Amino acid sequence: MACDILGEKADIHTGGVDLKFPHHDNEIAQAEARYGSDQWMSFFLHSGHLTIAGCKMSKSLKNFITIKQALEKHSARQLRLAFLLHSWSATLDYSQATMREAQYYEKMFNEFFLTVKDLLRKQPKGVDSYLKFSDREKQLLCRLTEARAAVHAALCDSVDTPQAMRVMKELVNTSNIYLSEQSGQANARLLHSIASYLTAMLRVFGVISDSSPVGFPLATTQSSENMEEVVMPYLSLLADFREDVRKKALEVKDGDLLRVCDDLRDRKLGNLGVRMEDKEEGTVVKVVGRDTIQKERELERQAQQEKAKAKAEQKRRLEEAKRQREEQAAIPPDQMFRSQTDKYSKFDDKGIPTHDQTGKPLSDKQIKKLLKLWQAQEKKHAEHLNKM
Repeated sequence: MACDILGEKADIHTGGVDLKFPHHDNEIAQAEARYGSDQWMSFFLHSGHLTIAGCKMSKSLKNFITIKQALEKHSARQLRLAFLLHSWSATLDYSQATMREAQYYEKMFNEFFLTVKDLLRKQPKGVDSYLKFSDREKQLLCRLTEARAAVHAALCDSVDTPQAMRVMKELVNTSNIYLSEQSGQANARLLHSIASYLTAMLRVFGVISDSSPVGFPLATTQSSENMEEVVMPYLSLLADFREDVRKKALEVKDGDLLRVCDDLRDRKLGNLGVRMEDKEEGTVVKVVGRDTIQKERELERQAQQEKAKAKAEQKRRLEEAKRQREEQAAIPPDQMFRSQTDKYSKFDDKGIPTHDQTGKPLSDKQIKKLLKLWQAQEKKHAEHLNKM
């Protein structure tokens, strides 16, 4: 069928890695015999398999997951990031660990984009504001140039998207370090260039679907740019007012007023899809969307539950270990070996074994080792009696 459409020769043939032999070998033999050629297909691309938590996906194992079911748990963006973090030719394991890594990358990129947007809003002329280009900016620009080249090289190397994503992650980390060091003196134009490049690459990868110059689109019927353009002046005014109130409350040590400021930041604005972050250089405002904040809250709630569960389990193990130590300490030293009749048959007047289970006398080395255990038990038992 392929030859009927493509002719006697084609460039690329794809398929799963399990089809290399004998399926594709047979295809080559049949086609080249039919057309009398030495090269029917120029390239074969064999993709890796998909596993579910380390197991082959099958209905018999009851781990069969459809795309629709996967999208009920994770967003399309998160799934695409998960695919990008694995080589197309390697096995992709769909598991909690895989999706946690994808969620980490999503949050990392999103937080960087939002921080850059906030920085641009605070510049008098936005991206066109003039800022001095010092050695620190030159170093960061060099990192951007190197990252562009490294991402290009990775994609030229058998479309190595995992390496490309690692390079982009490192660029974000370097930019965040620069932001923390420069505080309110960061170069907005340079950071905008970095954010624009990352946005463009994520758009190439299919992670970003709209034409926003920087960042992920909001989950709204309006465009992300229009949404932020409309609400941001009001949010900035509210943030400035809240910051003034908060500073005054800190001066007079008014706890009730501080709690009201925190409630506005954490709950009320969060319910509207707005995140406010208190920084030394001022309040950072980020429009992230209600769904994003709700998911973050749910993940935080789950993390707290897991932490509490782990803490309770640790406490239980410690209490169990303590109980076992106390039970062991309650045994008199002259009785500690007498119950081990599967190992020993005769004992001295202190209860220390002298013969093994077959009646053979123990060596001096064995008795010396048992004596040390007996002496340690004697000490533990004495301490136990003193506590009673």
